[in-house]
Amino acid sequence: MSGLSSLRLALLQINPVLGDLSGNRRRIAQAARRVYALGARVAVAPELALCGYPPEDLLLRPAFLAACDEALAACAADLADLVDFQLVVGHPKALDAVAVPAGDAHPRSGSMQRCLNAASVLSAGRVQATYAKRELPNYQVFDEKRYFVSGREAGLEPVVIEAGGRRLGLLICEDAWFDEPARAARDRGAEALLVLNASPFHLNKQTEREARMTERTRDVGLPLFYAHLTGGQDEVVFDGASFAVDAQGHVAVRAPMFAETELLIDWALDGRLAGAVADVPTLEAQAWGALVCGVRDYIGKNGFPGALIGLSGGIDSALVLAIAVDALGADKVRCVMMPSPYTAEISWIDARDMAQRLGVRYDERSIVPMFEAFKATLADDFAGRAEDATEENIQARVRGTLLMALSNKFGAIVLTTGNKSEMATGYCTLYGDMAGGFAVIKDVAKTLVYRLAAWRNAQGVLAGEGEVIPERIITRPPSAELRPDQCDQDSLPPYEVLDAILARYMEEDQSLEEILAAGFLHADVERVTRLIKFNEYKRRQSPVGIRITHRAFGRDWRYPITSKFRA
Repeated sequence: MSGLSSLRLALLQINPVLGDLSGNRRRIAQAARRVYALGARVAVAPELALCGYPPEDLLLRPAFLAACDEALAACAADLADLVDFQLVVGHPKALDAVAVPAGDAHPRSGSMQRCLNAASVLSAGRVQATYAKRELPNYQVFDEKRYFVSGREAGLEPVVIEAGGRRLGLLICEDAWFDEPARAARDRGAEALLVLNASPFHLNKQTEREARMTERTRDVGLPLFYAHLTGGQDEVVFDGASFAVDAQGHVAVRAPMFAETELLIDWALDGRLAGAVADVPTLEAQAWGALVCGVRDYIGKNGFPGALIGLSGGIDSALVLAIAVDALGADKVRCVMMPSPYTAEISWIDARDMAQRLGVRYDERSIVPMFEAFKATLADDFAGRAEDATEENIQARVRGTLLMALSNKFGAIVLTTGNKSEMATGYCTLYGDMAGGFAVIKDVAKTLVYRLAAWRNAQGVLAGEGEVIPERIITRPPSAELRPDQCDQDSLPPYEVLDAILARYMEEDQSLEEILAAGFLHADVERVTRLIKFNEYKRRQSPVGIRITHRAFGRDWRYPITSKFRA
C-alpha cells in the first residue's frame, strides 16, 4: 500500500468521575496532548470515558445527553491545533425518541428517549465520524438494553478510519466478544481493530479478556488494540490493564492494573507491535488492588474526609483497616475499639497492636454501660426469658450507633467489616455491624479474607515495613464475642465448606443435587442454602460494597425476598 508507514498509537487508560463532564474532558485532552508530544498520531480513550461508566438512569435525562454532546464538541475544539492527530473517545449520543416494542415501554410513556453507546473520532477541531456499539450486554452487572439502541438496530454502518496509511476499525467492548462486528470492520477494509472498553473487574477477568481477544484476532487475522477504563464507580471497579494483541494472537503490550497511564504502542511495517508489557498479578494482588481502588475512589469521588472503622481485634476489621490505610493513608483513618462484657483481653491487645503498626488514630469506648441500660429498660418485657441473639444484637447495634454518631459529627464514612460468607448466611446484624456507608469486603469470602491477610503481611515483609496484621489475629478462631466463649463454627460449618457451597450455589448456580454429588454433606448444603435464601431481606438493606467476583450480592444478584421456592 502506498504511503504505508510505522504508526504509534496510544491507549488512554483513564479514571473518569461519572458526570464530571468538564473534568473528564480535561483529563482526556491532557492525556491526548502528552501522547501527541511523544509521537502518537492516534489515541483511544475508553468506552463512555467522557461521562463515566455506568451512567445508569442519567442516560434517560435529555439534559445529560445534551451536556455530553456539548462536552464532546468542546473536547474536539481543545485539540484542534494537533496536526494529523485523531482521538477516539467514548460517549453517549442522543437519538430522537425511539418507539419501544410492546411490553418494553418506559413506565411513564409508550416511547422513551434512548441513545447510542458511541465512539467518535475527533480531529481538526471537529467530530469526523461516529460509531455505535452493536452488541449490548444485558447480564451480570450490565443493563445496556434499558438505555441504548444497537448501532445495528439504528441502521448505522461500521466505521473505519485511516492513520499513517493504516486503516483502523472501531469496536466498543462487547462488540469484540462476537464475530460479526469485527468481521464487518475487516470487510470494510480495516487492518486493525481499535476497541474502547469499560469492562467491570472480577477476579481473573484480565486472563479471560485477553483469551477472548486473542480468539478474535486469530478469527479475523487483524491486530487488536484494547483501551480500558480504570477506577472505581460505586460497587464496580475497572482494572485497566489495557493491551494489544498482534495478528497472530499474542499479547504484545500490556498496561498495569488499577493505575492511570498512557500505553504507547508502535505498530511496525512488518506487523510487529512494541511497547511496555506489565506482568499479570496474582489473584491476591488483583483482589487487593481492586479493594484499595474501590475504597479510594468511593471516598475520594464522593468527598468524604476520611473513614471510621470499628476495630474488634478480629480478622475482618483488621483486613478492612489495612485496605483503608493503603487506599487513603493513615491520617484519614480512625479506629474505635468498643469492648463489651465478652471481649477477650487478647482482642484489646491485638487491636491496639494493629492500630499502632499502621499509625492510625485509635480510641476505646466501652459499650458496657449502654448495653446494661438497654437490658434494664427491657427487663420487664424480657422477664422469664433466657438471653439469646436479642442481647447479642443489642451489642452490635450500640456499636453501630456510636460509629454513626461519630460519622455524623465529623463527616468520615463508616466502613463496615462484614465479609461475603457472613452476608450470605446472615451472620451479621441489621443496624449493627451492617450500619455504615460502604461495605469494603462484602464480596470477599472468609477463606479469601485469610489469604489476603497473609498476602498483605508478606508484602509488608518484602517492603521492609514488617507484618501489618498481628499473626494472632490471623490464627485465632474467629468469634463475634457477643456471648461467653463464642466461636463462629458453633453455628456455621467450617468456612472451607461454607465458602465452597456458597460459590457453587450462588456464583455458579449449581443445584442442590449437583452440590451434593460433589461430596458435601446434606446437612451442610441444606443449612447454607437455607440461610442464603432466608437472609435476602438483610442484604437488601446493606450498604453498597466492592464487587470482585463474577457474581456479588448487589447489582447482579436479584432474588425475591418473599419466595417459597426451596431448591
